[in-house]
Amino acid sequence: MAEAFIIDACRTPRGIGKVGKGSLAHLHPQHLAATVLAGLRDRNALDTSRVDDIIWGTSSQRGAQGADLGRMAALDAGYDIKASGVTLDRFCGSGITSVSLAAAQVMSGMEDTVIAGGTEMMSYTAATADPTTPPMMDAGNLHLRELHPQSQQGCCADAIATLEGIDREAVDQLAVTSQIRAARAIAEGRFDKALVPVYNRDGSLALDREEFPRPGTTLDSLGGLKTVFNMFWGIPVDEQGMTYGNMIEKKYPQLAGQIQHVHHAGNSSGVVDGAAALLLASEAAVSANGWTPRARIVATANMGDCPTLMLNAPVPAARKVLEKAGLTTSDIDVYEINEAFSVVAEKFIRDLDLDREKVNINGGAMALGHPIGATGSILIGTALDELERSGGRYGLITMCAAGGMAPAIIIERI
Repeated sequence: MAEAFIIDACRTPRGIGKVGKGSLAHLHPQHLAATVLAGLRDRNALDTSRVDDIIWGTSSQRGAQGADLGRMAALDAGYDIKASGVTLDRFCGSGITSVSLAAAQVMSGMEDTVIAGGTEMMSYTAATADPTTPPMMDAGNLHLRELHPQSQQGCCADAIATLEGIDREAVDQLAVTSQIRAARAIAEGRFDKALVPVYNRDGSLALDREEFPRPGTTLDSLGGLKTVFNMFWGIPVDEQGMTYGNMIEKKYPQLAGQIQHVHHAGNSSGVVDGAAALLLASEAAVSANGWTPRARIVATANMGDCPTLMLNAPVPAARKVLEKAGLTTSDIDVYEINEAFSVVAEKFIRDLDLDREKVNINGGAMALGHPIGATGSILIGTALDELERSGGRYGLITMCAAGGMAPAIIIERI
């Protein structure tokens, strides 16, 4: 099988995902995607007429984020009309899946130059979301709810913490670590290589730095925050009085009356806006363009797990992709596990018995934010930058996704 090489990876800074507060929230999602596509073109002297496809991840594909963002953003960025585009949705895992599919196209020999990435404007999607409606349930979908009740994600995080015996102190400590590491990474310029500033249509600067981190976070400051998902636990979601908590308890009756709520705004992923993109190429395209590859794709995998707990698939996904690559956990120098909620990363570290110094070395979504469809692509770029900085060889990137799924990918620095 042919190799798929990563030529470059870039991303926007992550802006606070609230209208009126975030520096990117006034922009169109297409504009953020176009920004990183233009960045890849300009940084790599890319002839966009030779881009075979653009595979884009966007989770909430409605309204401004609908209508095939990958294609429309390419046109917005001034790409040649020959550069086709498609947009996919694997919820939070969309940004890894876009890269995996791009790699598969190249490795199969079907394409030579493919761009993969993702965008999510949470300032937009949060403003249009209905918190009283379970994300995988609509009025005509009650049959699926009977088969696989799927609750609110934060409630799932608290359920997992209770089942696993992971307490408030542990999840808060990991959140503090994330903030400390992110602050160090920013101060040392570890993200600078990947960052592409975002400009307004009139040419003025919109954002050129991370906007979400709270570097002064301590265990004491987190300890003063009230948990939030206990409020969701009791929200009725239908006329019969079924609640988010009931949906989980239906599958896990041992949680009835025993749930321990440990998550809050400080140890959950931040609501932000952002976009990211990677340029992948075959050996022939590398030679034709005179590019120097930064990494190669070693293996990709997908895994499903319990939809009701929703967040537990990263561990089996990591094991699966390691087996495909013929590697062990000790072979991996850099792990990126999305901090959707603190318990996701904490369980990942414990179950795989990982060295904590290899996991989310430069902080994670609790400090930097989680722009849903873009995060996977961001994390692949972050892992690549860290491998180059530290001299490591292999990076493993994975994340939980709604529906009880997790994509995973292993890259090797060249």
